Amino acid sequence: MAINQTNWTKSSWKNFTALQQPSWPDQDSVENVLSNLSLLPPLVFAGEIRSLKQLLAKAVTGDAFLLQGGDCSENFSQVTAPNIRETLKILLQMSVVLTYAGEKPVIKVGRIAGQFAKPRSADTETKDGVTLHSYRGDMVNQAEFTEAARTPNPKFMLKGYNMAASTLNLLRAFTRGGFGSLQRVQAWNQEFVANSPMGRSYDRMAKQIDQAIRFMETIGISADAPQINQTQLFTSHEALLLQYEEALTRKDSITGDWYDCSAHMLWIGERTRQANGAHVEFLRGVHNPIGIKIGPTYELSDVKKLITTLNPENEAGRITIISRLGSKKIEKVLPPLLREIKREGFNVVWSCDPMHANTYTATSGHKTRNFNDILSEITCFFETHWSEGTVPGGVHFEMTGNNVTECTGGAHNIIDEELASNYLTSCDPRLNAEQSLEVAFQIADMIRS
Repeated sequence: MAINQTNWTKSSWKNFTALQQPSWPDQDSVENVLSNLSLLPPLVFAGEIRSLKQLLAKAVTGDAFLLQGGDCSENFSQVTAPNIRETLKILLQMSVVLTYAGEKPVIKVGRIAGQFAKPRSADTETKDGVTLHSYRGDMVNQAEFTEAARTPNPKFMLKGYNMAASTLNLLRAFTRGGFGSLQRVQAWNQEFVANSPMGRSYDRMAKQIDQAIRFMETIGISADAPQINQTQLFTSHEALLLQYEEALTRKDSITGDWYDCSAHMLWIGERTRQANGAHVEFLRGVHNPIGIKIGPTYELSDVKKLITTLNPENEAGRITIISRLGSKKIEKVLPPLLREIKREGFNVVWSCDPMHANTYTATSGHKTRNFNDILSEITCFFETHWSEGTVPGGVHFEMTGNNVTECTGGAHNIIDEELASNYLTSCDPRLNAEQSLEVAFQIADMIRS
């Protein structure tokens, strides 16, 4: 399917206004890093990207469901085998709950192996009369409030590539080497979750899956089939640093099409989705699936222009609209958006991000989100789609497989005063494994409805 590549090159974005880009102090160093990046192997491959787009086309019609989740902003220091494994575990757990209890194929897309940069509301930050560059993620600078740490360093882009490559290497080994096998479904249940109400519900379901697999083996169906002993996980991140994305953009030798090979799926954020901006200009020419974050202050005309610019052929699987509206606003602001996109006949995956518009500062001073608000927005998302005759096609979470205390509520009812006990995020608060599993069971019930 043709992408709008009229007057497009992978560097044509430079003729447009590019927001949220670092102020690199040494341009010669930037060019040297970009030159090195452009020669390195792609992180993902065009064939994999095409496979994801085909799967997402099924989510447009409700024949599959998109589960997208992972860290708010990955930190280089947290790129370790245990952390990658725990993130994969909870994605696998949520996926098997949604597939088995929700009775629908699940497309697993991680916010992983590249989510190293983040947008900021201001270019600088001031503390005690000292003004420094804002922290823009480990691919740009460091979080410590010192001049040396906050000075943007282009070499961190090269380190980000290497970190992403290491993460992908381990993920491929896990998902292809037996760790992702349905025969290990009980082994994915983390120790701290196992004795919780959600963990016990999961364990009961896991035993049912084990029984089903044993039955299949008994009647002569091999459990060595790839559908059972392997799994498919795709990667995604916000396409924020355009110089990095350009350096990883390659022409496919088979089709001659351009693909951004830094991730399978890329999304454009609420702060950078201007139809006449550099991010949209760059993304309109690559053939990856594209997510568009839409907040409560959207303009319908802008959303329609974005969709037609990024997907002029109306290809199913190309565009995922990720609504981030807030539990208090979604009931009012989602219906007009659904009606207009439906009226226009646009083929899009509708996904709900219930995290970003539900953030508040707790009495303890920690930035947090309440589990009930998250669940409320998801429930309203589904119910609104049902009432409008449209398809709720996916969910988008910031979450971790670790036992953090960053979001309040959930089965163990974390309260404000308990947030400090294991508050580890350097960016936004994430659901822990138990909370993630709990929301997966709730979503499965809605999918099945």
